[in-house]
Order: sequence, then structure tokens, then C-alpha cells
Amino acid sequence: MSDILETIASRDPWEREFYQAVKEVVESVKPVLDRHPHYPESSVLDRITEPERVVTFRVPWMDDRGTVRTHRGYLVEMNSAIGPFKGGLRFHPSVNQSILKFLAFEQVFKNALTTLPLGGGAGGSDFEPKGKSDDEVMRFCQSFMRELFRHVGPHTDIPGGDIGVGGREVGYLFGAYKKLTNEFSGALTGKGLRWGGSLFRPEAAGYGCVYFAAEMLATRNMSLEDQVCLVSGSGNVAQHTAEKLLQLGAKVVTLSDSSGHIYDADGIDAEKLSYVKMLKNIRRGRIREYADKYPASVFTPAGAEAGRNPLWSHRADCAFPCATQNEIGETDAYTLINNTIKLVCEGANMPCSSEAIDIFLGKNILFAPGKAANAGGVAVSGLELVQNSMRLSWLGEEVDERLRIIMKAIHRTCLETAEEYGTPGNYLNGANIAAFLKVVNAMLDQGVV
Repeated sequence: MSDILETIASRDPWEREFYQAVKEVVESVKPVLDRHPHYPESSVLDRITEPERVVTFRVPWMDDRGTVRTHRGYLVEMNSAIGPFKGGLRFHPSVNQSILKFLAFEQVFKNALTTLPLGGGAGGSDFEPKGKSDDEVMRFCQSFMRELFRHVGPHTDIPGGDIGVGGREVGYLFGAYKKLTNEFSGALTGKGLRWGGSLFRPEAAGYGCVYFAAEMLATRNMSLEDQVCLVSGSGNVAQHTAEKLLQLGAKVVTLSDSSGHIYDADGIDAEKLSYVKMLKNIRRGRIREYADKYPASVFTPAGAEAGRNPLWSHRADCAFPCATQNEIGETDAYTLINNTIKLVCEGANMPCSSEAIDIFLGKNILFAPGKAANAGGVAVSGLELVQNSMRLSWLGEEVDERLRIIMKAIHRTCLETAEEYGTPGNYLNGANIAAFLKVVNAMLDQGVV
């Protein structure tokens, strides 16, 4: 088991995020490898941690001033044992191969948990959509797709959105794909409702995260009603996490973006959340403007406290990190525990560091890993693919009910698997082991390929 970690560390020492993701899974599945020696004999760890394909390419485009700019594009196709590659495209200056390999690796396990026949992948670019005009974003997306279209398709690789890739970007990407391939197909998810999108797709990741949290609390005879909740981020996942929390009677007091976070002791109600949606989705503004609109709230700039994230210093019952990877570190974990937190449910991909997770599990805090709690987004993406293939659209209530059923099933699978392998109540182990078994068994069935 340690051999694979040493191999990854020595082969690609700069890929810290990918190493972290692999280490978490490897440590969880040790009981499986001990119980089933044919897995290590077949080198499944070596095979599942190596992408089937990694593509890098340049993306030249012209800004509004007529200056040619060049960015780097990536596509990581991690594993297709149970279906075509499926994952998000991320446009952000931080994007590199390590981050995309970690996202693709996580996606393999997340997709396996949904019960849908989808493999895992990821892609993106170090392009920053913030501050760019619509025309600039369009030209970048068209250039990006001029390479990407060679590698994606409804039966091969079906990208969706991630950080920096919302409805606008998916629209431009799909338009270019349709032009280049001369076909209208479900080659991307997150499409607009007027042209093949699914109802409840924007809501799915956030709503699914809250459904999962509700199931966790129910195991301790609690509900989300009247619970004070910290939510990080202010994008799609955070918005709809907050929305569903409000619908279930919880009180949301924080949101954030890269500039900092706002704390509203009175609670972010439906009216205030509507303002946030307009601010972030239409005006593409910064969360600090919330404090200008609602002076009773407080804005704290990012980096105000070195070595910790002050968003997690507020007293609350539940935490929903929905922003980015490693936003909760060791110090933040102890702060949350000292502030009476009883549940941490990951809405983002790997937002808690390994040290933070160990602390939560050691203190018997209900902890849900993103590969389980965040699976609602890809689940409804899979439902969008089904609708595209059948050339029909389901009602929103039908999609929401299917989502609820899927999240309940994932919760049950995590609990039962954790119990079976000797770590009852450990959702991290349950999620990793259940997904691992599904993927590696499919790999073994298909031979050495």
C-alpha cells in the first residue's frame, strides 16, 4: 500500500493535491486489500491511480483590445471502467495538472456512488473568466473547444461545469462543439433549459448536499430545523446549499468568495439570497457588496488572519464548505469543534485537509466527504444525459425526487459499507470503500487494458 504512495510522490513530487486525494483513498481501502488479496495481486492500486489519458494543449485567444493571449488547457480522463468519462471543467488561474488529476480521481469515486454508469475525468484551463467581457469569454471558450472537441462526446467524455464554468461558459462551449462536429448531442451537461438542459441541474449539487446532511443528522435523531449553518463560497453549490437549508428551516449566516466572507447574524433569508444570486450570477460582483446592501452584516477580507480562515470562527451547529479544496485546515477544525459544531458536510471537492478530517473523525463529528455529499450534481448531470438521449424533458419535481432517492441511496451505501468493514459511522471509509469496490471489480472484469 505504501508502495503506490511512494511511487506517486517520487514520480510527480509537485502534484500535492493529487497525492492528498490518493492517500485518503488508499488509507480507507486497506481493510479491503487485507480481506481480498487478489486485489493487490492484480495491481489495482497502480492502475486506478494512473489516468487513462492526459491531454495538454495551448489555448490562444484575442482580448477586446486586440491582444493575443495564450493559456494552457487540460483534459484528464482518469477511469472509464463503469462508463464514459464524466467530470467538470474548471477555469481558474490556480488550475494545473495536479489539481485536475485530483478532481478526476475524486470524480471516479463520486460517479461510482451515484449508481449511474459514468467514469471519472476533469478538465480546464488557467484562464480567469472574472473581469472578462462576454465576448472575451466567448472567444476563449471557442478556442478551448477547437481542441477539446477531438476528445469528448456523448459516448466518450461528457464534461460539465466547475469553478469558473457556469451557464454562460457551457453555452459558448456547446455552441462551438455543435459547429465543429455538426451534431446536437449530450456532449456537455449544464446546458440551458431552452436547448437540452435539465430542470434542477443548477440546484442539484447544493440540494443533494443538504439532503445528505439531513440523512446524517437523522441517524442521531436530529434535523436541520433551527440549526445555525456556516456556508462557504457563493457560487452555484453554495447558493443552492443555502437555499435548501432555508427551505428546511435552518439559519445560514455566512457566504464567501476569494475576496473574503460576510457574516450576517440575523441570517441570510430568501430575499437576501436572491440578492446574492443576482450579484454573483448576473452582475458577477464580489461578496463584499452584500455588506453594503445589508449594513447589519460584517465583511472580513480574505487573508485577514494568517494561517486560518476566519469564516469558520463563528459559532454554529453545521458547516458546509462549498468553495474550494483545503479551505478547512487543522486550526480551522479545532476552531469549529470549540464552537460546538456537530456536522461538517463537504459541498466542494476535498475542502477539508487530511489533518482536519482526522480531527473531525476523532471527535465523533458527523463528517461527509465531498465524493458522497457532493454527488448530487453529477447525478443530475447523468439524468440530463438520459433526457438528451431520449429527446425528452422531465418535470422539475420528478428530477428532484430522483435526486433525493439517489442521495438517500448513497447515504445508506456509505453507512452499510463502513459497518461491514469495521468502522461504523465513518462516512469517509464507507464512501471510499464502496466506490473502490465497484470500480476495481469492473476493471478486473475487463482485463488488463
